Amino acid sequence: MVTYTATLDVPREVVYFLSQLLATERKLRGTRKKTRALTCFKQALMALRHFRDGTDPQSLARDHGIGRSTAYRYIDAAIDVLVLWAPDLQHTLADAREHSLPHLVLDGIVINTDRCSEKTTSAQGESIDLWYSGKAHQDGGNLQALMDPTGFPLFVSEVEPGSVHDLTAARTHVLGALYAVASLGLPTLADLGYQGAGIGVVTPFKRPEAGFCPAPDNRVFNRAQRALRCLGERGFALLTRRWRLPQHVTAGPSKIGDIAKAALVLTHFEHGHLK
Repeated sequence: MVTYTATLDVPREVVYFLSQLLATERKLRGTRKKTRALTCFKQALMALRHFRDGTDPQSLARDHGIGRSTAYRYIDAAIDVLVLWAPDLQHTLADAREHSLPHLVLDGIVINTDRCSEKTTSAQGESIDLWYSGKAHQDGGNLQALMDPTGFPLFVSEVEPGSVHDLTAARTHVLGALYAVASLGLPTLADLGYQGAGIGVVTPFKRPEAGFCPAPDNRVFNRAQRALRCLGERGFALLTRRWRLPQHVTAGPSKIGDIAKAALVLTHFEHGHLK
């Protein structure tokens, strides 16, 4: 057996932040001192290893000298306390208006997960896998997010099955609130997948049919819209590259939303966006 020393590239302040949240949760539950297998600090460290490096719970349990089921419970507890700090849509939009943002960027992603055999019926009446995304050609959960003009993620929605189209997921979770702020001067930029989303959601013009040239005004509009939108679409890259866990979720797909929100809270804390 070979032992070695590893370094977790997460600021110590992030570990303290999560450990304080866990300590508060234990206090609210009335947990007595020295009755848990790990201290709050070590539990936070274990959860952050899971998020940052994607270390599996079995390895984490071995490294921390606890049972595998306990490792799963401790990771779930860390996710639960982080989700409580996730910004909701109304506060996100209020902050955007308060900071006079010129626009927001709406984007969707399919977070990869293990295959799930749950079935649903397609629009054509065929039986299909509920969590399989034809867009991404993989099983996963559909998340919708709002980013500021620089690409910093501001809000992440609840998860929808991968078979749900981006526009349908957006209508369920964000479009209603976006219509309200659009009337107050805060538009939202989105890609062609959101065409027909409604008032205030600005999408490019579709290419004309073969043999027809796009109108010059449309070409200029599309170029300008994409130049602004491309910066904002970096938000998911920031979440999934900084925190490896959301790249592929091996837990139940219904947990994808909570995992993404927990990653969002950690990102906000690292960048000083938590109030």
